[in-house]
Amino acid sequence: TRVYEYCPAPGQFVNEMPQYVEGDTAADMARKAEESISGTNDIMISLGAYGGYVTFGFDHTVMNVEGENDFRIWGNAFYELTNPDARGGSAEPGIVMVSYDTNCNGLPDDEWYELAGSHYRNPATLHNYTISYRRPAPDHEPVEDEDGYLNDLRYIPWTDSEGGSGYIARNIFHAQDYYPRWTSDDTLTFTGTLLPNNAVDTSGIGRYYILYAFDWGYVDNHPNEFAELNSFNIGNAVDSFGNPVKLPGADFIRVYTGINQYCGGLGETSTELSRAADLHIDIYQPPLPNPLNN
Repeated sequence: TRVYEYCPAPGQFVNEMPQYVEGDTAADMARKAEESISGTNDIMISLGAYGGYVTFGFDHTVMNVEGENDFRIWGNAFYELTNPDARGGSAEPGIVMVSYDTNCNGLPDDEWYELAGSHYRNPATLHNYTISYRRPAPDHEPVEDEDGYLNDLRYIPWTDSEGGSGYIARNIFHAQDYYPRWTSDDTLTFTGTLLPNNAVDTSGIGRYYILYAFDWGYVDNHPNEFAELNSFNIGNAVDSFGNPVKLPGADFIRVYTGINQYCGGLGETSTELSRAADLHIDIYQPPLPNPLNN
């Protein structure tokens, strides 16, 4: 019922999903995200590249029921039609965090806990990873690629806590600004768990990537028809040291893009989501009209 924060990292769908209008503030963009995913609405929002996030909540506490999944989140992942059993296609995993309103003030200002997914303890997964993106300089000169799909290879630079650096490139399919236009900050920094890259360049020349799904525990990771694989158990919550935490429920949910990966013309790996549901509450569906009563 409410979006508290919408804080995407730079990306090719940022300022489009939801749509930025000149003069919009962070509060306006959070409201637009709320209008997209709350209630019975089902409109996709994008979280941008690694670290970009959205914080939302229901009008009640989602209870932590022992041994059961507690809530579900919809994305836009799909499997490649030629080999669906491999579960590869477009999987852009988003990490889920939950918070319980311990101080009872109705705000997401209590401690956050990650829901440990299938790759939480993978040796290739990094914890306490930090990345910073920098707004392009006003006098920035675009650098095009040879194939013509990317019209600025060095559009938005980033550096990370591992000593790495790179760019969010700009492509010919999305002409708007990729850096969130409503923020005055010239640097955006995000910290969290970094999942291993999941893309394979099957073309060998950067033109065709398959993004493989992780087993379970992430948003926008499996197609929506696989309800179990898009559902989440609050019982998987862990603290910042990876220790299990027993929560009575979740009042606030946060989803952030969990991979720092660029896939040629496909662009950055960015988690998208459209809605969420408490699995312990049956949503009333009005009965269809009986034609015999007409």
